[in-house]
Amino acid sequence: MIDDLPPLRDVVARYDLAPKKSLGQNFLFDLNLTARIARAAGPLEDATIVEIGPGPGGLTRALLAQGAKRVIAVERDTRCIAALHEISERYPGRLDIIEGDALQTDAFALASASAGGGAVRCCANLPYNISTALLTHWLEAAQWPPVWDRLVLMFQREVAERIVATPAQRADYGRLSLLCGWRTQARILFDVSPAAFTPPPKVVSSIVELRPRAEPLPCDLSALSRVTQAAFGQRRKMLRQSLKSVFAPREAADVLTACGIAPTQRAEEVDVAGFVRLANALSLRGD
Repeated sequence: MIDDLPPLRDVVARYDLAPKKSLGQNFLFDLNLTARIARAAGPLEDATIVEIGPGPGGLTRALLAQGAKRVIAVERDTRCIAALHEISERYPGRLDIIEGDALQTDAFALASASAGGGAVRCCANLPYNISTALLTHWLEAAQWPPVWDRLVLMFQREVAERIVATPAQRADYGRLSLLCGWRTQARILFDVSPAAFTPPPKVVSSIVELRPRAEPLPCDLSALSRVTQAAFGQRRKMLRQSLKSVFAPREAADVLTACGIAPTQRAEEVDVAGFVRLANALSLRGD
């Protein structure tokens, strides 16, 4: 036991919290595992933690038991709110519960406002159906470096591999890899078996840590988005073909050459620095 609250399975049964597939819910009941995830986000004593999709609060309890100064939990499922309030009563003044859609809630702004100069970070078993959209939203923030100093997040293993991929892992390397590599240092910490969840998913999951780069290579985000969308949108084509929608058809090869990229290369062969050069070339042209 990590605290004197009822076992999580009892809480789920009492509130009839059957996981909903439509919300991407898979609950974690293994207290040793939730404690391990919480420790991966540590030290926690001076940290305000954003948790997305806490469900009945397994990881929430672990974060608070491990000493998190404050947890801001964003939960869309109204059925889970009462269970979370039980945790709030056990840890008075340390758990803020926000009922709402994480994609529409600026939880980091709320965390920053209440952090009092301490660290702000996110630790969450993200709902699988919005995990990529959430991460992309956070990484495309206008303010950089962000207010958070670390993200410790659970993804399906295949998504985790895309997050950390480089051109050396060409099959996994894509727009998400490039965005993560440009603005963060990302690594997979450990895997989580399907058996740890209720209901068990059909895939292995992974805990990923992302730390923001203080000074990413200078680049206009909108230009980078346009270039990578065109390049990876037709990833089987050579860049001289796929980038014709971004640069004038007769200029794509010349721009690539000027950026030190062979026009015959494909998107998965170009690293972050190469795409930044292409984005900066697009910005200079004012297209």
